[in-house]
Amino acid sequence: MFEGGCGCGRVRYRVDGEILEMSHCHCGMCRRLHGAAFGTYAGVRSTDFVWENGCASVRTFGSSPGVTRTFCGECGSTLQALYRQSPDMVYLTMGTVDGNPDHPEPFHIFVGSAAPWHDIMDDSPQYDTWRDGP
Repeated sequence: MFEGGCGCGRVRYRVDGEILEMSHCHCGMCRRLHGAAFGTYAGVRSTDFVWENGCASVRTFGSSPGVTRTFCGECGSTLQALYRQSPDMVYLTMGTVDGNPDHPEPFHIFVGSAAPWHDIMDDSPQYDTWRDGP
C-alpha cells in the first residue's frame, strides 16, 4: 500500500496494491504536461486505486484519442493517465507518489519523439513508441 496526492494537498489517493510497471514517457504531450524531458508513471490495477480526499477537485482532459489525463483543479498537478485500451490499469504520475514504494525496473517509451536537448543516461529498456501497447 502507498499514498500520494497533488501539490496543494487538496487531492489525495491511496493504492492498496503494488506498482506493476514503471515507465518514463518521452512523448510530446507528456513533456508538455510535465514541463520536463519526460513524465514518469507507475502502473497500478484500477481496482487497487482509491480517491481518499478531494475527488470533487479532480478534473479531466482528453489529451489524445483514447487517453484521459486527470489533474487537480486547484493547483494543476497532473495525477493520472487513463487509457481506453487498458481499463484495468491506472497510470499515476510518480511525482505525486509519497515516499519511494517498491517498483519494477522502469523502461522508456516514445523515445522516438524524445526531447533533442535531453540524453537518456541509464540502461533501462527503450522503445520508439509503446512497449506492448498502453
